[in-house]
Order: sequence, then structure tokens, then C-alpha cells
Amino acid sequence: MRDLLNCSAWWTLPTGPTNTICDIAGITVGNESLRGEGECSGVTAVLPHQDDLFARPVPAGIAVLNGFGKSAGLMQVEELGEIETPILLTNTFAVGTCSTALIRRAIAADPEIGRRKCTVNPVVLECNDGTVNDIQALAVTEDHANAAIAAAASRFDQGTVGAGSGMKTFGYAGGIGSSSRRVDLPGGAGFGLGALVLSNFGQQAALRVLGQQIPPPQGAGGGDPDKGSIIILLATDAPLCARQLTRVARRSAAALGRLGSHIGHQSGDIALAFSTANSVPRDSGDTFAATRLNESRMDTFFVAAVEAVEEAVLNALWHAVPQRGYDGSILPSFRERVAAYFAQ
Repeated sequence: MRDLLNCSAWWTLPTGPTNTICDIAGITVGNESLRGEGECSGVTAVLPHQDDLFARPVPAGIAVLNGFGKSAGLMQVEELGEIETPILLTNTFAVGTCSTALIRRAIAADPEIGRRKCTVNPVVLECNDGTVNDIQALAVTEDHANAAIAAAASRFDQGTVGAGSGMKTFGYAGGIGSSSRRVDLPGGAGFGLGALVLSNFGQQAALRVLGQQIPPPQGAGGGDPDKGSIIILLATDAPLCARQLTRVARRSAAALGRLGSHIGHQSGDIALAFSTANSVPRDSGDTFAATRLNESRMDTFFVAAVEAVEEAVLNALWHAVPQRGYDGSILPSFRERVAAYFAQ
């Protein structure tokens, strides 16, 4: 997208080397896409690190911007401030299936889970891809969830792939998007912050790209309500505690507003932030030593979160390929619309 638009006057912080969430060392992402008769769905997996997450969870915080959603695991994340499984993204009706896959995976790695040890908290987040996908078919299986985890790598596709296969954003084909920012602090410390979104929200007539309204194609109308949902994942290698991560997650709402969303009535908008720093084994003893970011340094992380989320949504739109729905309808191409608009 940066090849077409002049972004230098809009975004202020530099990106990481790949401009994805995987610029945070140790994070990997995998997609498993479903394509078939009436099927346009899938699973996307995000692994915060490559070790056993149940044995070594990562600090996390959440912000429910609008609670029209059916995700799993958020209550315990809010209570304990940690994530102990891979994070799976999928469609609304596949949350249970993906949760079961994560539970089986955790038990296979540690047969004492649920017996001599506590149960595991699977984290699964969703958006409704029913505009394109025949969601009643319940096509996503545990095998698809496991395949997404197995495919996790530091390089991954964006757009209409994995969980984003059938998603709709501002009236266009949407899906998986990612971006990152570099945060350099006054005292010389440097960190990264990355975002990954499952984008399925917004009203076509309200879309703004770098602050400029992009009107719908002539005759398109663009009057559908702002609904559908967005899942936002934020990751950093900075030593933020769960409370600080929640503060960062809340700032993603500003990114949605910059894009033209008012976070509509039926839009389930959830942000989950985690840090790869201060991740210690559960059996590490009574106490452990940890560093903490100075609270007075949070502002730059807030800016990074807003910029990375905004660009991640635009990247999801930019990389998406128009999809034909199970009823024959087609979600249009954002890339083609932007190219035509700026060529006028």
C-alpha cells in the first residue's frame, strides 16, 4: 500500500524490518484457509513464543471496545493477566471447535492438566464471516486449527487468508493484516510493537485512508451499518505488565476512529495485548525479578499502537482478493477502488 500512497506525513514512527507482528522476536503466525462449495473461512494462529505456553505464559491485557462477540478465554486473561495457549482466530461458530483443539494440544503436552494441575485457558477470538462463508456449515475442524498452528512462521500471507478468508472490511474484501512500529525512548532503550488484525468491520461510505474519505464506487450506496467486528492483537518486547498492556490495548479504539469507524452497535471490537518480556516458568519460585517500563514512557507506545493498528487494517484491505459468497455475491477489491480513486 505504501507504494501507492504517501504515508510519510501521516505516520510518524518507523516500522520494523518486515512491518508485521513478527518483528517482535519469537512470534510466529500461521494460516489455514478453507475453500470449497460454500466455504470461505479458516483459522489463523499466533504463537507468542516457541516454548510451552502453559508452562511459561506471557503477560497480557485486554480491552473490550464493544462486546458484541463470542470469544473464549478473555475472562481469565483479564483476571490473571496472562496467556497460556496459542491465540487462534476463526469464525464465530468455530470458537468451540478451536477451543477443543487447544485443550487437546495442551493435554498432549502435559497429561496432568485438568487432573493434578489446573485446567488450561484456551484463547480463541472470532469475527462473523457469514457474508461470504456459509457459516451454518460448521466447516472448520480441529484439524484446521492444528494445521494453522503447525504452519506458524515468521513470514505469513495477509488479506483473505486463514481466519480472514471470508471477512468484509468497510464494504470490501478484508481479513488478516499486520504492521509494526519501532519505539525508541529518550534514555536510549529501544523496543518494538506489532499489530495483527482480523478485520471485518466498518461502513463503506465512512472509510478514510490517511485521513482522506474514500467514497464508495458510483452506485454502490455504502449505506450498510458499521457492524461485523474486529479482533486486534498487539505484541511488544517491552517489559509491560498486564495493567500497562491493557492501557495500550485501549488505544486501538483511536485507530478505528481514524479509519472512519464509530464502533457500531453490532460490531464486536476486542483488543488483546501481550508482552514477550518477563515471561517466566510457573514453577519459578515464590518470587521472580522483573523489569518494568517507566509509566512516563507510555505515550510513545500509545502512538505506536494507534499507527500499527491503523496500518494493519489498511494492509488487510490492500492484500485481500475479492471473494464470491455462497449466495453468489462478491465483495469488491479495495486495491482497485483506491487505484481508481487516486487516478481521477
